[in-house]
Amino acid sequence: MSRELVNSICRTFPGADLSDPWGGGHDAWKVGGKMFACIGTANDGVSVKTADIETAQMLIDAGVGVKAPYFHRSWIRLPFDCDEGEMRHRLTASYDLVRASLTKKLQATLPPRD
Repeated sequence: MSRELVNSICRTFPGADLSDPWGGGHDAWKVGGKMFACIGTANDGVSVKTADIETAQMLIDAGVGVKAPYFHRSWIRLPFDCDEGEMRHRLTASYDLVRASLTKKLQATLPPRD
């Protein structure tokens, strides 16, 4: 896995935008202005949102990821060397979770989700 692979996956999500909100080389993927994935300057993995703290802890306990530094406890960091299928699944789940949390009005402005 690499930053390029994560970015290529996130680029396929309808309405997803890439930014560097803090400067210094972060890749923050957002939908409707809300972040769903972030690669930090350490370039050792990607942080993604989970449904809740319990889900994040379960994934950490299962060895899927670790607590995402600087993020809420519902976020985990997936190392770049994790299984590609797992990475795709977690990125998709994070995107869907954040997109669903947007207002209906904002959701209506986004391209449809296939």
